[in-house]
Amino acid sequence: MIHPDLTMALPTKLGAVHFTGIGGSGMSGIARLFLSAGHTVTGSDRSENHNTTGLRDLGATVFIGHDAANVGAANALVYTGALWPDNPEYLEAVRRGIPVLHRSQALAWLINHKRLVSVAGAHGKTTSTGMIITAMLALDASPSFVNGGVIQSLGVSSSFGEGELFIVEADESDGSFLLYDTAVALITNVDADHLDHYGSHDAFDAAFVTFAERAKELVVVSSDDPGAVRVTGMLDHRRVLTFGEDAAADVRLHSVVTDGPVAFQLSWQGQDYPATLTIPGHHNALNAAGAFAVLVGLGFDPTKSLDGIATFAGTERRFELHGTVRGVRVYDDYAHHPTEVAAALSAARSVVGGGRIIAVHQPHLYSRTRDMAGEFAEAYEQLADHTIVLDVFGAREDPIPGVTGATVSELFTDQGRVDYLPDWQQAADRAAEIARDGDLIMTLSCGDVYRIVPQLLSSLDEIRRG
Repeated sequence: MIHPDLTMALPTKLGAVHFTGIGGSGMSGIARLFLSAGHTVTGSDRSENHNTTGLRDLGATVFIGHDAANVGAANALVYTGALWPDNPEYLEAVRRGIPVLHRSQALAWLINHKRLVSVAGAHGKTTSTGMIITAMLALDASPSFVNGGVIQSLGVSSSFGEGELFIVEADESDGSFLLYDTAVALITNVDADHLDHYGSHDAFDAAFVTFAERAKELVVVSSDDPGAVRVTGMLDHRRVLTFGEDAAADVRLHSVVTDGPVAFQLSWQGQDYPATLTIPGHHNALNAAGAFAVLVGLGFDPTKSLDGIATFAGTERRFELHGTVRGVRVYDDYAHHPTEVAAALSAARSVVGGGRIIAVHQPHLYSRTRDMAGEFAEAYEQLADHTIVLDVFGAREDPIPGVTGATVSELFTDQGRVDYLPDWQQAADRAAEIARDGDLIMTLSCGDVYRIVPQLLSSLDEIRRG
């Protein structure tokens, strides 16, 4: 992967901008904003998807496949953290001497004059960001925003609004969340991940301390997550609001009911406020508490804020239903860390009723698979009825000898509840063979496992028809 130079001074002007990897959820959202701001936008990606189609409709020129010629007359190139240093478009931009910006640098260039609400954390930030955006729209605040996933009710992941507030999902994975001129910082949790970048747990914590201390107005931070509690203890910030189920939280979550629509109470300044959500899972009640804390911290009405949060219908790739075939529902989720897997499967358990959960796990990153294989196996064995493990999606990493999907599957105590099937068609057929009426199949990874969903639906139709 390319390690961005986050100390680089940003250009004063950017003209035509080329995005390498434009079809990703984050990159497409930033490209959309550059188009809205009047820039000429070109880009490329490995394959077509709804993001590339939508950007073309807005006037972008999008190429499929990476080639030096695609850079064309661009005045700057924007890249993702998943890009390799030998990418021909990246090398062409370097050869020509035009600015080469990590996507977070491009976003910082575009938005740092706004009053920024930055949402960071190892888990939950896309949903929390989406909740804040949805509520602010309901409150007529007309925010600008960039989220890490498409907000289902809006059909987009980014937009310019007329108000002063700009809400952004801030990525901690490579330290780029420290680029933003943040007014309000929300920290959903500090569950150590991305140690390939930070090198140690202490360095990971320190980055979040820096992120919080730089917030000019307010820090909102979990009272329940051990890492967030550590970070809070190191803060000297003048205004900190905590949220969670801890008795001392400023916004205290209690009376959570997850059997059916999620319902709960939030205690704030001596008063209880009831709330319900349309999306499942105890973890989403916690996400709502954090979003609520941001909104009331900004001065919005508590009841109206919760009414707005309640209208949030989810984002793509977060517990997203793709279809039901002969009584079997097929969901996809972005979960790629043991904590996220546990949350997603717990949410699935709350909606599956008397059915079973069949998980399809695609390990993401060789280093994470090596370091957390036991935690993944434990989460799946405890919370899914059967698990099918695919091979590792390496993303920005080179393979590590001996690390495959079997690294996870071999750690199951009951080998009868897991299959390691690197062949996707075999995996889809196996899931369909196991499934029966009322069951739920869920794919889990931030890799490309969502691409197996059509095969799952097809296999379900063929096998269950037979």
